[in-house]
Amino acid sequence: RFSSNEQIETAVASILRNIGENPEREGLLNTPSRVAKMYAELTAGYRVDPVALINDAIFTVDYDEMVVVKDIDFYSLCEHHMLPFYGKAHVAYIPNGYITGLSKIARVVDVFSRRLQVQERMTHQILDAVQEALSPLGVAVVIEAKHLCMMMRGVQKQNSATTTSAFYGEFEKDKTRSEFLRLISSDLH
Repeated sequence: RFSSNEQIETAVASILRNIGENPEREGLLNTPSRVAKMYAELTAGYRVDPVALINDAIFTVDYDEMVVVKDIDFYSLCEHHMLPFYGKAHVAYIPNGYITGLSKIARVVDVFSRRLQVQERMTHQILDAVQEALSPLGVAVVIEAKHLCMMMRGVQKQNSATTTSAFYGEFEKDKTRSEFLRLISSDLH
C-alpha cells in the first residue's frame, strides 16, 4: 500500500508525463519527492489544533486594553487552483482576564494558512480560534493578500490585492474598530 507521500509522488510523475515532460530526466528525477515534501509542509496546518495551541500558553492578567499583533507574514494555497496567496495578517483582541503569548497569535495564523484556503474563510477561522480559546471582549482580524491565481493566470492582474476583515464583540463598535484600523495602518513599531 502506498503512503501518502508515495501517492503524491506517483501523481506528480503522472502530471509531468501528461504535460509532455519526462520524469526520468536528470532535472526532474527527484521532483516528485520534493513536491510531496513541499505539500506536507504547506498543509501542516491540518495536523495542528489552533485552540489547543493557544490554550498551551494562557495567562491570567488584569489587562483589558487592545492587544494588536500586526504584519504577520503568511503564505497559503488557494483551494481552487492550489496556487499560492500571501500577505499579512493583523489580529487584535481585548482580554477578558486572560492573555496568550504573542507568538501564539502568529502561530494561529500559520495553522490556518497552511491549509488549502480561501482568504475569507481563513479570516473567520483565525477570529473563531482566538475567540474560543480566550473568550475575550472582542477580536478583530484583517488580512491583506496577493493571489497568484489572479496574477499569473486568468485575469492576470499583477498589482491586485484582496483585503478581508472580521470583527467580534467590542470590535463591532465603530470607535474600537476605528482604533484598530488606525493602529494597523500606522508605522508604529
